[in-house]
Amino acid sequence: MDYITTKEAAEKWGLTERRVQVLCRQGKISGVFRLGWAWAIPREATKPEDHRKTRYKEEQEEQGQ
Repeated sequence: MDYITTKEAAEKWGLTERRVQVLCRQGKISGVFRLGWAWAIPREATKPEDHRKTRYKEEQEEQGQ
């Protein structure tokens, strides 16, 4: 199996490297594990859905958009 770094995953998914690290720590990415201080992410892993709520999203939902 081939692995990528958090930096490579961030570029691939259009996220920040820190956000990818948080997703790894929370267990939102399947097959991920630590190699010392770095995360190893399977190359074929998919970007997890973002279930965070923001004020902007809530306002759009209220307006029916």
